[in-house]
Amino acid sequence: MGDWWYRNIVEPGKLPLFLALSAFVLTFAVTRVITRMIRAGKGPFRNVTPGGLHVHHAVPGVILMTVGGFTGSAAGRTGWGAALAAVVFGMGTGLVLDEFALILHLSDVYWTKQGTISIEVVIMTSALAALLLCGFLPLGVDGLSPEEESSRLTVMSTVVGNLLLSVVAMYKGKPRMAVLGVVVPVIALVGAVRLARPVSPWARRFYRGRHRARARAIKRAYHHDRRWSGLRRRVDYLIGGAPSQ
Repeated sequence: MGDWWYRNIVEPGKLPLFLALSAFVLTFAVTRVITRMIRAGKGPFRNVTPGGLHVHHAVPGVILMTVGGFTGSAAGRTGWGAALAAVVFGMGTGLVLDEFALILHLSDVYWTKQGTISIEVVIMTSALAALLLCGFLPLGVDGLSPEEESSRLTVMSTVVGNLLLSVVAMYKGKPRMAVLGVVVPVIALVGAVRLARPVSPWARRFYRGRHRARARAIKRAYHHDRRWSGLRRRVDYLIGGAPSQ
C-alpha cells in the first residue's frame, strides 16, 4: 500500500489534489449535515446572523478559496505549504459550491427544487477531480506515445478538438457531458454527435425549420428524463435533503 501511495500519489505530485478533493468532499458532507440539523432545529448549531444579516457559508468559503488559491500558487506542488493550501482551498470550494444555486439565482433557494443544482455541481466537481487523480490529464491528452509527446502539433490538435467537442455538447444543452468530456474525450464526442436537448441554444438555432428533428429531440429528451430524472432527484434529496414544500 505504501509503495502504491508513493508511486501513484506522492511521486507524480498529486498529493495536493488528493488533499483538496478529500477536504472538498468532507467539508461539503459536514456542511450538509449541519444545515439539515439547523433546518430541523436539532443540535447546537444555528444560522450566523450578526445584526440581523444572514451570513451564508459561501462567504467564508470565498475567503478560504482565495487564501488557499494564492498560497498554493506560491507554494508549488510539493512541501507542507502546498499540502496546507490544498486543504484550505478544498474546504473553501466545498462551502462555496454547496451554495452554488444561491449564487446562480442570486436568491436564497437553498431548500427549494432550484437549490438541488448545487448537489449536481458538487457531484460533477468530485467526479472531475477523481478522474484527474486517477491519471486523466486535462483535455484528454494523456496516454500519448513518446513520438506523439514530441509533436506539439499532435498534442494541440487533440486538445483543441476535444475542447470544441465539449463546447458543442454544452451548446446542445448537455452540461454534465461537456464538463466530464473535457477530461474524457469519448464523453464529449457522444454529447456532440447526439441530438440536442429541445430547449438548448443548438435546437433553437438549427431545429427551427426541421420539424422532424425537433420532434425526435423532444421525444428523446422525454424518455431520457422519464428514465433518469426520478433517480437523479432521489439521489439529490438523499445527499442534500428534500426541498421545502
